[in-house]
Amino acid sequence: MFPKISVVVTVYNEEENIQPLIDAISAALEGYEYEIVYVDDGSTDQTVKNLKSIQHDRLKIIELKKNYGQSLALMAGIDHANGEYIVTMDGDLQNDPTDIPMMLQLAEEGDWDMVAGERVNRQDGMFLRKIPSRIANSIIRRSSGVYLRDYGCALKIFKADLAKDLGLYGELHRFIPVLAVLEGARITQVSVKHHPRKFGKSKYGLSRTFKVMSDLLLMLFFKRYMQKPMHLFGNSGVILFIIGVLINFYLLILKILGQDIWGKPLLILGLMLLLAGIQLITIGIVVEIQMRTYFESQQKRPYKIRHIKAGEKIL
Repeated sequence: MFPKISVVVTVYNEEENIQPLIDAISAALEGYEYEIVYVDDGSTDQTVKNLKSIQHDRLKIIELKKNYGQSLALMAGIDHANGEYIVTMDGDLQNDPTDIPMMLQLAEEGDWDMVAGERVNRQDGMFLRKIPSRIANSIIRRSSGVYLRDYGCALKIFKADLAKDLGLYGELHRFIPVLAVLEGARITQVSVKHHPRKFGKSKYGLSRTFKVMSDLLLMLFFKRYMQKPMHLFGNSGVILFIIGVLINFYLLILKILGQDIWGKPLLILGLMLLLAGIQLITIGIVVEIQMRTYFESQQKRPYKIRHIKAGEKIL
């Protein structure tokens, strides 16, 4: 029998937080069918030892061979989770497991595919955590068109089929709501509790904002051009090619009129634009073929169906 809830916790050097968090999760989910999936992301302290010392019949431990980063650690936990709903949370005791039943109820009653937490009273430093987070949230909202107030809260609950289709490569865990929307998910956000860190050190800092900005470019490509890459590369290529043709046609007229055009910067620009346009158009065609190969080789469809309702009698 599969559990109702799988709680996926990714940890890296959180030795002092292991036992308190497992106790808190167990207390919060008393009466539910659940499992706790801990993923150790290559810790160098006593995190794994402390995990293995705990006797808990609903605890599953996944020990990665090295530090792969939070996104791939999350992917490993989700892949090995068996619950109908999957909950993700940090292992630093800042997320509160007592919010999980409320989020589960909201997901079931509203038929939401994902319910994300919003840290309304965030217990973090202003300059190193809150301000960079607000900047990143604002950039993601305006660029992606997915309007959530807090993208960085790790406490989320998903339907299992959505969670397993997210494709958390690289550092894309920051963009889970955007990835969910790309999968056609219905998402909402709810206020959750947030506690100050008691043990260990934070793994986040000001540099996170710059990583968000670089990853955002990839998200924008996914959102707008993933299934129609020719619209990005082809359109840009055609525009550059036309400008290059016009420049070279103008120079050809000058040459016919007897002017010396050799060595002019405009000639070099025209040739570069022609070549760039041809390259972009070619790239667009190649990527378009790759997309078709991707879907057809795996017998996938580039669309998602939420429900199918038919009459009692189908002719």
